[in-house]
Amino acid sequence: MINFLDLKAVNSQYKDELTEAVRQVIDSGWYIQGEQVYSFEREFSDYCGTKHCIGVANGLDALILVLRAWKELGKLKEGDEIIVPANTYIASILAITENRLIPILVEPDITTYNINPDLIEQAITPNTKAILAVHLYGQLAPMPEIIAIAKTHNLLVLEDSAQAHGASLNGKRAGSWGDASGFSFYPGKNLGALGDAGAVTTNDDELANTVRAIGNYGSHKKYENIYQGLNSRLDEMQAAILRVKLKYLDKEIKHRKEVALAYTKHINHKDIQTPISLESTLESLDGHVFHLYVIRTSNRESLQKHLNIAGIQTLIHYPIAPHQQQAFKQWNNHEYLLTEQIHRQVISLPISPTLTTDQAMLISSVVNSFEINQ
Repeated sequence: MINFLDLKAVNSQYKDELTEAVRQVIDSGWYIQGEQVYSFEREFSDYCGTKHCIGVANGLDALILVLRAWKELGKLKEGDEIIVPANTYIASILAITENRLIPILVEPDITTYNINPDLIEQAITPNTKAILAVHLYGQLAPMPEIIAIAKTHNLLVLEDSAQAHGASLNGKRAGSWGDASGFSFYPGKNLGALGDAGAVTTNDDELANTVRAIGNYGSHKKYENIYQGLNSRLDEMQAAILRVKLKYLDKEIKHRKEVALAYTKHINHKDIQTPISLESTLESLDGHVFHLYVIRTSNRESLQKHLNIAGIQTLIHYPIAPHQQQAFKQWNNHEYLLTEQIHRQVISLPISPTLTTDQAMLISSVVNSFEINQ
């Protein structure tokens, strides 16, 4: 069986360093908000090219805390509208509704699966106050266009960078484009912890201080609470693990690109759409980090069954669009046709730092042998 993602193999590459990092934390006797967290925050902000990084408990909290901080700072108020892609994981939208803000869903570009900038302006109303841009599958959303629209209409920009650690556009990395960004370090991410973890990046001093306080019970100083905050802090153990893995992130991204190129050059099935063109090279893929390699077919269930019989595990990212979820039943009769098409047709092939290009070519051969209506 070729697993979709073998996390044991991914982390075994660095087992000695990870074990030593864990031992140092245990021996330090300090487990919350200590030197490991502060060092990781400094190293990750340097990596992203931002002034601040604030470690938090997970990626959803990162987005929630930024929006909550903007409310505390008077930049947002309950009922304001936030533009967000219709084609995204539900966490992007939950961060908005958790703050009693109104999500305004916008359809994607079918070639990138990211939000279509041409449709953003049509969705702007006098109540629109921010754009939440999602970098889906490891490719940055069209940030130059989004930033230009935001400046024209005086909107805040929040990046959802949960799938885009190290991704860049015009030499500028995810996390450094907007007014703030939220990262997830869920174990399966390109930079993954051994548990839940997340971070906020920003160049805004006031926002950074406010996010840090809200995530620490609303407190800047022990037993003095400015806000009605919550407990959402990155712990020393996960920070120490992330510091080890951050050193290898660029090497792993390069390998993911090589696997993506192998897929693209060998998959030649007429019913299957690959995410990048056959003419792509390692150099032309400069900004894409391939958190996922997602193909599209109108015969998804049959193809997934065909691959499973051959011992190849695949996943669907994602099977149900946010507006069709029970959690948002008030939207269930709304139509987002491109989003619905994507959710019906996408299937993610295995990709990871330990999947070999030979395995990618084997998987491609099995994909090519798929017969429609089999």
